[in-house]
Amino acid sequence: MKHLSEYRDAHLVRGVLREIEGLVSAPRVVMEICGGQTHSIVRSGLDRMLPEQLALVHGPGCPVCVTPLEMIDRALAVATRPEVIFTSYGDMLRVPGSRQDLFGIRAAGGDVRVVYSPLDAVAIARQEPGRQVVFFAIGFETTAPANALAVRQARDLGIENFSVLVSHATVPAAMRAILGSPHNLVQGFLAAGHVCAVMGWWEYEPIAAEFGVPIVVTGFEPLDLVQGIRMCVRQLEEGRAEVENAYTRAVTREGNRPAQALIAEIFEVCDRKWRGIGTIPASGYRLRPEFAAYDAERRFEVGDVETEESAVCIAGEILQGRKKPTDCPAFGAECTPDNPLGATMVSTEGACAAYYRYGRGTG
Repeated sequence: MKHLSEYRDAHLVRGVLREIEGLVSAPRVVMEICGGQTHSIVRSGLDRMLPEQLALVHGPGCPVCVTPLEMIDRALAVATRPEVIFTSYGDMLRVPGSRQDLFGIRAAGGDVRVVYSPLDAVAIARQEPGRQVVFFAIGFETTAPANALAVRQARDLGIENFSVLVSHATVPAAMRAILGSPHNLVQGFLAAGHVCAVMGWWEYEPIAAEFGVPIVVTGFEPLDLVQGIRMCVRQLEEGRAEVENAYTRAVTREGNRPAQALIAEIFEVCDRKWRGIGTIPASGYRLRPEFAAYDAERRFEVGDVETEESAVCIAGEILQGRKKPTDCPAFGAECTPDNPLGATMVSTEGACAAYYRYGRGTG
């Protein structure tokens, strides 16, 4: 990307860090809601350069990490069927279910394919009319428009052997759940720039007003992040609680209205279970009744699959900002990227994976 290097300029980053140090007058806790931001923070060492009084905690912004265990098991149940071509983004293949993962299904002979777009899955369905093609539609508002478009395209083309296994989650509902918890520690948020590029930031204004917390829309490069942190800390020091945009090159208040309209056409809001956290009311999307024919959960009758989480994994507390990955006794021992107990260790956006990869608490 043109001019990307300036957002990684160490001199500029250090200058903003000095400003932050001069601003902080009391202990502050700020949550970055996005897993991509977490990896950028840990990779660049920003977590080690911030003032001691300022703590960054990691939120439930990794879509792979928050996909509930029973949804993984439903995906596995569908993928084992001989008539099914199961398609997914690559980072879902190693997420552990109760007994195995999608890689294991593929190794055992299941037709599990990595695609780069849900429209690729629609194309496979056209090419393979005798097979059932299922796309694992996970993610936040960022991926919802493309998944909605795939369903609409399948309908418009009369493709009847395509369906989606939907596990969409929405960010504002998660923020409300965190702030409404009696155990909440978060005083301010860095909002995910890619989600806001789709949805804008108007959804966050009532949250900032209701809970009295600053929310700053932030990008993903080191300079983006420290600028967002500086804006958030300044609000805390001045006693303000507003939504501000530190990612103006990509985000507007209104967001992408056509994308929002497409989401509303295909999906409706529903309660959604989050892995390690539990059910959050009105925190997800599901297909509208008029698109029920494309619902893989109904088509393959796997909606009643129930599971139990690992008693050892503390991913839920990590995703809510209550603990760090290094607080987990299994981190780096029983739980590694080669043998993950939870999705936060295997996902490319997971906090545990970031800590392990960049040497936090592993020696």
